[in-house]
Amino acid sequence: MMYLSICFISFVFLFFMSICMFIIGFYFSLNDLSYFVEWELISLNSSMIVMTLLFDWMSMIFMGFVLFISSLVILYSNYHMSGDLNINRFIFLVLMFVMSMMFMIISPNVISILLGWDGLGLASYCLVIYYQNVKSYNAGMLTALSNRIGDVSLLMVIAWMMNFGSWNYIYYLECFKNSWEMELISYLIVLSAVTKSAQIPFSAWLPAAMAAPTPVSALVHSSTLVTAGVYLLIRFSPLFGDYLNMMLLLISGLTMFMAGLGANFEYDLKKIIALSTLSQLGLMMSILSVGLADLAYFHLLTHALFKALLFMCAGVVIHGMSDCQDIRFMGNMTFQMPFTCSCLMVSNFALCGMPFLAGFYSSDLILELVFLSYVNIFSIFLFFFSTGLTVCYSFRLFYYAMCGDYNFNSFGSLSEFNLDMILSMCSLLFMAVVGGSLLSWVIFPIPILINLPLYFKLMALVVSFMGGWLGYMMCNLNFSAILFSITNSTISEFMGSMWFMPYIFTYGVSPYSMLLGYDSFKYCDSGWNEYIGGQGMFMMFMYLGSINQWWQYNNLGVFFIFFCCELFLLLWLNFT
Repeated sequence: MMYLSICFISFVFLFFMSICMFIIGFYFSLNDLSYFVEWELISLNSSMIVMTLLFDWMSMIFMGFVLFISSLVILYSNYHMSGDLNINRFIFLVLMFVMSMMFMIISPNVISILLGWDGLGLASYCLVIYYQNVKSYNAGMLTALSNRIGDVSLLMVIAWMMNFGSWNYIYYLECFKNSWEMELISYLIVLSAVTKSAQIPFSAWLPAAMAAPTPVSALVHSSTLVTAGVYLLIRFSPLFGDYLNMMLLLISGLTMFMAGLGANFEYDLKKIIALSTLSQLGLMMSILSVGLADLAYFHLLTHALFKALLFMCAGVVIHGMSDCQDIRFMGNMTFQMPFTCSCLMVSNFALCGMPFLAGFYSSDLILELVFLSYVNIFSIFLFFFSTGLTVCYSFRLFYYAMCGDYNFNSFGSLSEFNLDMILSMCSLLFMAVVGGSLLSWVIFPIPILINLPLYFKLMALVVSFMGGWLGYMMCNLNFSAILFSITNSTISEFMGSMWFMPYIFTYGVSPYSMLLGYDSFKYCDSGWNEYIGGQGMFMMFMYLGSINQWWQYNNLGVFFIFFCCELFLLLWLNFT
């Protein structure tokens, strides 16, 4: 059938390209190579429009990861979206999404970055509203409008860089490092990246974007849309001053803490994983603000592997549960879906930093290097407490879905025997196990010796065990504790609703703006503008036209009136 061939051709092409990118990226990393490719698009009167592309180890390895994950997501979509009659359109939208990300990765030019940036925004909007219901439309509009703030700040960067004579930002990172112009540009870049990566106060759109199909969520949350902001910050990180780094550390640390708290109060399977992505993005940005950009890039890549696998497993579970996403209806699924549950637990353990899985190599290194960085005790508390919360909601998810009693509505639809699904999940499972060690050898070829006291070395392990114990205890709450949470519903709602952020930045903004638009329409467009503008001019011309018509229809009377007026005027002039 036609859609099978499109999925298969896209999978083979993207997978082959990803292997090529991996090989080239490893070669560039070992030999410390970077290539600039300038492509002259048009030349008119010695004025040239040149397209510049940057190929270095960072862009090539990241492109390899994006292409690898997107190829497996397309193969997985052949199983997950098999009942969709418009799967061709879905695959083309995903390919558009991936191409926009490619364009952004290899661009050292702010204008071409904006093209890829806006391509990501447009394709993500089309994919979020793919199911065409009211919830999807609202989520898509929230996603698009939140990301437009970052697009506007990127446009302001383009306008300001006209002063430099070129938009190739990579040439100016060192020479204008301490100038106030580049400081202004760095603040705008951080604003743009914070909106795209859904940091506080723009976090409301990320869980709402779960209205998209599950393969899109796997692609968005692993290596494309939300990681674009982190990648942009990694590229611009030499510009950042101390005050900007402190501000970014505070915002990302609070985002990491807030997302970890919210995931422990959430019951929607996809939203739990989405909030874990938000927490990991906060971890990447916070370690980047400390000054360790290579380590943030390392965690960006390892996180992409197990997060894509986590979403794929969630998609299989939701598909088998007849589109039910509530973890309270799941239970003891290891007997029904052993392969999916095994993959889910491996990716969960990688997220928690289980030794020798992909997430361990980056997250453990991050937590140890935090002690060697110039950060205060509050930042260290946010790092380690958020790590404990990550293990806590992972164990909570494990208990609700894999253990406990049978809570299924039906047992008939649970099936995991599909070759496309097994192949895509096995490939990501292999990379989630060995990808961290492989990347650590490539990115950090010289071993890093970290000498810390014993209690600092064991801090990450202790925090993880305490988080797992707390997650287990939360699943065994008695009835009185549930009543306590009901009586303190404000605290529970505050923690579980991302600190009231959706209410403040969606429901809190839209009614007033819509009311303002209604008043503007009522009093301006339909009021004074009509009275002074179109309707007022219409009435005035109608009145003048009626006078003219009266003049035309009363010729003898008008002539007699003018004759009397002229006679009176002559007599008056004669006597005076």
